[in-house]
Amino acid sequence: MADVKGGPNPLFLREEELRQAMELLFFAYRDFTGEPDQILADYGFGRAHHRVIYFVGRNPGITVSELLAILRITKQSLSRVLSQLVADGFITQRPGLRDRRQRLLDLTDKGRELENKLTEQQRVRIARAYRSAGAEAVEGFRTVLINIIDAADRGRFDRPELAGRPAAAKTPPTKTAGRR
Repeated sequence: MADVKGGPNPLFLREEELRQAMELLFFAYRDFTGEPDQILADYGFGRAHHRVIYFVGRNPGITVSELLAILRITKQSLSRVLSQLVADGFITQRPGLRDRRQRLLDLTDKGRELENKLTEQQRVRIARAYRSAGAEAVEGFRTVLINIIDAADRGRFDRPELAGRPAAAKTPPTKTAGRR
């Protein structure tokens, strides 16, 4: 439970406000992923496939290790999803330039097409919400989200054009089962 007893208690730190924020995040995530989930189902894919496609698309040439660090899933979980995406022609793997043991990942044309299809409605939804809220609220929302994510991952958003590659390499994967 949040410590709402110590120090000044701004209204937004009351228990009910915190609970409502958690519910809003739940409903926003549910609706944000709803349309992509339907598209993924047509391919026999799940959210794990979407996350892999998204981050490979955002980070062309990403290594398997970097992707594991971002997703925080086991090698076994990633291997299952990645094998299917490679076999179905959505992702290519190539050896690293300096270290041939590395596997560099890229989307194929088919993968880029699916990534665009999956994220189009999400971009529309976010753009609509941003227009409705205004610039100041968008910046506040960004600040809230940055402070919700683990500190180790915050650096990836300092320079969006880098897409977080350096920070991703610093975050070790956990030994949890694959998340969906």
